[in-house]
Parts: sequence; C-alpha cells; structure tokens
Amino acid sequence: MKLEQLVEGFEGRRVVVLGDLVADVSVYGEISRVSREAPVLILSHREKRLAPGGGANAVHNLWALGAKPMPVGMVGDDAEGRQIVEYFASRGIDVNGIRKAARYRTPTKTRILAGAPHSYRQQVLRIDEGHTLDASSTPKATLRAVKSRLRKADAVLISDYGYGIVGPSVSETFRNSGIPVTVDSRFRVEQFRNLTAATPNEPEVEAALGFRIGSDLGRLERAGRTLLRRLKHKAVLITRGKDGMALFEKGRKTSHVPIYGTDEITDVTGAGDTVIAVFTLALAAGASFIEAARLANYAGGIVVMKHGTRTVTQKELLEAVRADR
Repeated sequence: MKLEQLVEGFEGRRVVVLGDLVADVSVYGEISRVSREAPVLILSHREKRLAPGGGANAVHNLWALGAKPMPVGMVGDDAEGRQIVEYFASRGIDVNGIRKAARYRTPTKTRILAGAPHSYRQQVLRIDEGHTLDASSTPKATLRAVKSRLRKADAVLISDYGYGIVGPSVSETFRNSGIPVTVDSRFRVEQFRNLTAATPNEPEVEAALGFRIGSDLGRLERAGRTLLRRLKHKAVLITRGKDGMALFEKGRKTSHVPIYGTDEITDVTGAGDTVIAVFTLALAAGASFIEAARLANYAGGIVVMKHGTRTVTQKELLEAVRADR
C-alpha cells in the first residue's frame, strides 16, 4: 500500500492509549544578571507553558494525525492534571477513561529554559515531581476502562513511563483482541510479552539485555533477535537516534531505516511518543511493519526539529512522504 494512502487512512482510527499521563511544563526566562548571593544566574520570568507528555503526548500526536484517541489513565486532583484533561476535552478527545485521584500527584517534568533576549532559550534545569504506584499490576478500575473500549478500538498503545499506571500483567488482557497492540516501556521493556510490537530505543535495549550496542551492527542484530525471541512479539522496532531505526520481524531479514532529514537534531523531547503513535496508527490503518516503521521514521525526523514537546500533523507527515519520493 502506498504510504500516502496509509497516512490518509489515519483519519478517524480509534486507538486506546493506556499509560502514564505526564505534564511537561516549560518555564521560560531571560538572563538578567548574576546573583550577589551565589555564583548563579538570575532569570526574569517570561512565561510558563504546559504540554501533554508521556502517554498524554502519544494521545496528542494521535489527535494531530487525525485519529480518535481514547486515553485510559490517571491524573491527580491538581492543576497539572486538570489542565491535561481540559486540554484534551477542548479538542474533542474522549476523557472519560481518565480517572482523577485525590491522593495521586500527576507526574510533572518542569524544565527551566533560559537565554538572552531574542535568542533561543536553553534548558538549564529539570525538576521531576510525581506519584509512583505499585508497578506490579494495573489498577482494576483502569483495566475495566480498557476492556470497555476494546470492542470499538482499531489498536492499543501502551505507554509505560514507570509511574505504575500499567503493569506487565496487562498483556493478558489483549491476548485475543485481534487488533495491533504496541508497547513503549521506559524501564521494563523485557516484561511486556506476547504483544504485536515494541518500540524501545537503543539505551533501553542495552539496559534490558546488559550489553552495549554502540556502532556494532553485529551486536545490534544479536540484541534485536534476542529481544524478539524473549518477548514473543511479532516485531521489535529499535530507535537509534541519528542512526535511524532497525526493524526485527520473525522470519524476515532485519530492515535498517536511515534517519529522515538531518542529524543536526534540535530537541528529542517526546520523540519516542511520536514514533509509537505513528507506528501504531499505521498498523491500525493496515500497514505492514516496514511501512509503519518508515512512517514512524518520517515523523521522528520531523518532531526532533521542533523545540519542546510537540506533535506531528497529518499534513506534515504527508508532505514529508511526498518530498522523499
């Protein structure tokens, strides 16, 4: 199938996104002077922005690509949680699967960015806050919300950032679902098994298997095949930054997808969320694994040229595909 047709087929696809809903907060300031109290810069505050991060960023990307995401997760009864829910609701995204819990703190990553007037602001500090639940199993209320949405879903995307909203045992829920189920797990890639595909980055694979890959293609091949065998997925897509991607499938030769665009990357924040969103959506639209990987590669190449946690639109993806013919 032509890649353009697949992208056009994204429209209206329903994807359940199960995972950690994170708030990415950016605080922008301008350097005014050096403090007399300590050898540190004093910033004049200019603005503060919140963007959906983690699993919420995957939801946001799906929406920007024309799909109908169905997020299932939890936020706290706090300002960040309320802003995420309100932001989604204002864009027509179904927020009924997002539970608000008074004793839960919405995972929040606050980045302080500083620079001179009229210049690009650089990240100088990141502050992480958030509540981590028992990560051994998925909360029962969350499972009920997922199961009630499976009947009308075209695919499922699992986004595990380690905050405990989703546990590896959830894999059993999707065993006979008949739809693509993908997973992106920051710390436990080897624990989610018998799904359609996983999209770990190279450092996550190295941590899971206990050896370094580097620029050694032999080690990369060994890592991909080992992970594919252990996880019992149909495919594993390893993202490799400036070295592109490597797709491993059962019974097929490894496909190496070179990076799209330039390797002079602007910002990798949230790029993995964009990659799995496009990869999953392409599978939902009927793509083969290599077609889905190629589209995800285009999207990754686009989003890393943007500052902060951003999305790729359906129009941008189509333009990239057509320009690269």
